Amino acid sequence: MSDLTVRSFPIPTAELGAESPLPPIRSRPIPHISVSAKDLRITVLENMSRGHAPNILPYAMQDTYRRRYRSEEHPVAVLENQILRAEFLLDYGGRLWSLYHKPSQTELLANAPRITFANLALRNAWFCGGGEGNVGTIGHSPLTCSPVFAARLQDAHGTPILRLYEWERLRQVIVQIDACLPDDSPVLLLRPRVLNPGRRPVPMSWWSNVAVPMAPGMRVLAPADRMYVLGREGQGLYQSAVPCADGLDLTYPANWSHAADLFFDVAEGRRPWIAAISAQGDGLAHVSTDGLRGRKLWVWGTSQGGRNWQELLTSESGAYVEIQAGLTCTQLEHLSMDAGDQWSWMEAYGRVQTTQSVAHGTNWQEACAHLTDQIDRLIPASRLEVAYQEIGALADSLPETILHRGSGWGALERRRREKNGDRVFGSEGIVFDDQSLDDPQRPWVALLEDGTFPSTSTDIPPAGFLVGKDWLELLEGFSHQGGARQWDVWFHLGVMKLSAGDDVGAQTCWERSLGLGWSPWACRCLGALKWMQGDLHGAAYLMLAACKGAPAQFELLVECGRLLIEAGQHQRWLDLVDSLPTSLRGHGRIRLLQAQAALRAGKLAIVAAFLDERIVPEDLREGESSLSELWTAYHEHRVQEDSRSEPDVDLRGVARKQYPVPAELDFRIR
Repeated sequence: MSDLTVRSFPIPTAELGAESPLPPIRSRPIPHISVSAKDLRITVLENMSRGHAPNILPYAMQDTYRRRYRSEEHPVAVLENQILRAEFLLDYGGRLWSLYHKPSQTELLANAPRITFANLALRNAWFCGGGEGNVGTIGHSPLTCSPVFAARLQDAHGTPILRLYEWERLRQVIVQIDACLPDDSPVLLLRPRVLNPGRRPVPMSWWSNVAVPMAPGMRVLAPADRMYVLGREGQGLYQSAVPCADGLDLTYPANWSHAADLFFDVAEGRRPWIAAISAQGDGLAHVSTDGLRGRKLWVWGTSQGGRNWQELLTSESGAYVEIQAGLTCTQLEHLSMDAGDQWSWMEAYGRVQTTQSVAHGTNWQEACAHLTDQIDRLIPASRLEVAYQEIGALADSLPETILHRGSGWGALERRRREKNGDRVFGSEGIVFDDQSLDDPQRPWVALLEDGTFPSTSTDIPPAGFLVGKDWLELLEGFSHQGGARQWDVWFHLGVMKLSAGDDVGAQTCWERSLGLGWSPWACRCLGALKWMQGDLHGAAYLMLAACKGAPAQFELLVECGRLLIEAGQHQRWLDLVDSLPTSLRGHGRIRLLQAQAALRAGKLAIVAAFLDERIVPEDLREGESSLSELWTAYHEHRVQEDSRSEPDVDLRGVARKQYPVPAELDFRIR
């Protein structure tokens, strides 16, 4: 029998921390990737040039996590039948955390014994393992470490359906996933749907990422004759026939020395699937309807940096790779989603058994044909299409029960639309009820319903950012009435205006906010704006003042440290660090910034102490090479002192040769 329950599972989990009170107003860098692939379709190139989000407003960053673990009870939705058991983490984006195959007693997904956060997502915090849907823009979803709604309904056969959904605020779309495990089904069925209820088109991206254990001899296959590869230095995005490039079979993850993205170009007319096959011939297969044609393999690589990242993320439980599926050929693209549109497709996950000698044979076409046959036996295309239609017929049906609640932002948006008589918000199948409203939404509910905006003390960090024309007009109207003397009204107006591209208006609002009630929050925003405008001296003055006003705000200190180093004010940062309490001064990122400033100030003893302790900051960013760069730069100084009598010495070359980066500090992945 198919069953759906919600249980509480204990999982050792790192401390996530509170959301940042600093609105992420600084521009995100637009990815510039060179393309050497000569036959890349013009539509792909066009898709790569559009849709990049300048920032992630209205979201707040999640960047205060620590590596302090405790056993936490997590609400988990469990779908189960005679063959599979699927577990979804409801407080973490609805992530598919486990897919257990009962007959073989095999866990099909890679997951860690504990949840460790690291800086890999759009909002910073992310953890590895399981499967997740990344929606909106390139990168791990803003929802990845946030609760989502879960509801129960059932189909005409009595099969329970788990509905996961949330209001995605960056693109202003509704994300819905209907999941089920029919009786005796060898595959987990997921039917994602994205709805744009707005009045204008939005850029859109979707990639389903699935982590699978990487064992010696694993191979990843997809029905493609051509692939596009990103990961070799100097080559940008290049093309190759599958499976080999320069005599190396790239479909074996162990053959990659460094991190890489391999995009399989699945031709029209071929059934889209991807499979990770062990050396013994079995593994996880992911197959979909035609709406989801992109397929990708992601590897960390076997270099020291790749191994370090995997050990950090998995608590040394083993290497993993990701097999992925998306709306586009590459993960570097956005599509345009028209107003009122809804996009959906069907995905299936299950264990596939192959003939080992064929799946790992030298004949790529034969291997792919064999996998296609096995996947067709696992879940025929016609059956997947029928499931897509049957579950789709319930997509707008009212759920029987809400099992878990996400954020209150969907309820707030629903109420705004009801108040304004705006376009219908989603459908009856998506219930954003008032019970989900919480403290971050309460001032906005008051503005919407009563025309007021409850003010707070300047000592209280702001929360609950909103952007968009409708909310801007509402708050601007109140600012000309009862809100004219409220510091927080002008603070939020500044955030809204900056998000709308009005930097001058944002500056005026934050200056007015400071005039009504000085706060470190508006002061910091003005400093960040001046930083973006290139006025480093003015930015540093404001940022230091903000730090003085909120001396315990970790995110503010980190931002100030980065700014002061860029501005060449190294000693001011060192002085500020010396004044901090031990709890802050000992934080890995603060220590790293202190060492970077000390290197530039010629205070090498501070640098040496940092390097000797082998400190790895909790918020080390994927691709960040600051630790190895600091090590090499420090030893350049040592080489320089030792070779003053020898002109024309290649200091960097000698430092790298004599003092290689220690394994513990090497997180270089490219």
